[in-house]
Amino acid sequence: MITTHRYLTATVRLVLALYAVVVLSLIAAASAAEPLHVDGGAIADTPIDANRVRNFKGIPFAAPPVGDLRWREPQPVKPWQGERSADQFGPRCMQTSRLGAIDPLNPRMSEDCLYLNVWTPANTASDKLPVMVWIYGGSFNVGAGSEPWYNGANLAKKGVIVVTLNYRVDVFGFLAHPDLTTESEHHASGNYGLQDQLAALTWVKRNIAAFGGDPDRVTVFGESAGSLSVSALMASPLGRGLFSRAIGESGAMLYPDNSPFARQPLAKAEQAGLKFAELLSAHSIAELRAKRAEDVLNVAAQNAASTVGTVRGPILDGYVLPVNPAEQFAKGRQNDVPLLAGSNADEGTLFANRVQPQPTPGSFVDQVRVFFGSQAETVLTVYPSDTPEQTKASFPALLGDQLISYPTWLWDTLQAKTGKAPIYRYSFELRPPAPEASLTPLAAQGVFHSAEILYVFDNLQVREWNWRPEDRKMAELLSSYWVNFAKNGDPNAPGLPEWPKYTGPNGSVMRLSLQPSAGADPHLDRYLMLNTFYFETHN
Repeated sequence: MITTHRYLTATVRLVLALYAVVVLSLIAAASAAEPLHVDGGAIADTPIDANRVRNFKGIPFAAPPVGDLRWREPQPVKPWQGERSADQFGPRCMQTSRLGAIDPLNPRMSEDCLYLNVWTPANTASDKLPVMVWIYGGSFNVGAGSEPWYNGANLAKKGVIVVTLNYRVDVFGFLAHPDLTTESEHHASGNYGLQDQLAALTWVKRNIAAFGGDPDRVTVFGESAGSLSVSALMASPLGRGLFSRAIGESGAMLYPDNSPFARQPLAKAEQAGLKFAELLSAHSIAELRAKRAEDVLNVAAQNAASTVGTVRGPILDGYVLPVNPAEQFAKGRQNDVPLLAGSNADEGTLFANRVQPQPTPGSFVDQVRVFFGSQAETVLTVYPSDTPEQTKASFPALLGDQLISYPTWLWDTLQAKTGKAPIYRYSFELRPPAPEASLTPLAAQGVFHSAEILYVFDNLQVREWNWRPEDRKMAELLSSYWVNFAKNGDPNAPGLPEWPKYTGPNGSVMRLSLQPSAGADPHLDRYLMLNTFYFETHN
């Protein structure tokens, strides 16, 4: 009898367990079928992957910038009927292939490109998870939120929502023109790509709760032109309240006014826009809008190396960027949010390899003397060029510092001086096992520009390189630091090497090497020398 009773009890338990599984499966299926409601309409739910992450692709965050909306600030999303599928990335914005096949899994390209993608591990809309919004690099000429190395699944499984977005690039994103300035209610033109980023962040603020996100805990992060964009968003009055933390990887728009990479003022950019229109025989912005997108892009590509009529990314338009971002930070007018920013050990190798012919010791010294004038000999003690070997090292070092590392240092340093929010500065120093041939046509040496991206996203599998245990350890470390910062405004957590706050030039920097540890800034002498030249010698 006891045995029979135990058998029946076990049977009942099994039946109840199976019933529970069926009920839960039905509930999950019903839940999965429930659409999400965002600006514009309903979005169909998507499957849950093995890490319990959903990926929603191709969600519009603004109206297509086509026809009369070409070269206008992004307009509200156009409503749609029924449930919109979210299983396919939107097209990337109009761009050339000058940097190679950046988006091999999504070859579509169109002016109709203002879409974003969401990876969420949330179980319910009330989870209120922190959000990380990624802005891609690509010299403001190329890029897409669908590039495989930006896949957000491995970050999302750590408890954050990841958003990638598209913004207009090249001439479609940054053309200034007197007609455009006149028709603008803000009396500005030229920063449409930055306005796309602001529109996407506004969309996140309004809609991310539907995906289980916290609209008051948004971290904006990016690399290269994306990092420049993050610094610009901190400097722009229009960015206020749209994000609560910022991460910059290799770049900042804090170029001194006399830097060779300083942003153009509106008037100068308008003149370049007029020259560009002439290349297409367009005598008004209406005529330029009537041109085929492919024709506009082709002329931009053919004219990329010219000094006349070339569109070169964001400008000081008086609206999105009222003044030089360096001035905004120096005066403490930035959006004062926690900042994590740094650069790679060999930023300049990628850019130096594009320069032909390569400088000789003599030509390098001549160039330094022309640009730095009375300070040239001081510069040459930091970047020596007595032998071909020294020149081969000093040329990319100086180029990388001028373009990437020094303005990033200035960003951190001015934030430490005028802001109240904490700063965490890093130097990425682990050389990836990348064969140089794999980087063609952007072959680079050492810890090259962009080397950290796959580690940050924990996406080493995207590249078929001979990954080592130290690479996998670094990917786990960087992705954890970034996620912790998004969650708490602090990268630290138990079990990770301690990352101290950055307090200024003599403060500690997190050196992300084979043995990560905090220490002195490895190139402080170079940054201080450049800072003296720009802000003391010429002021």
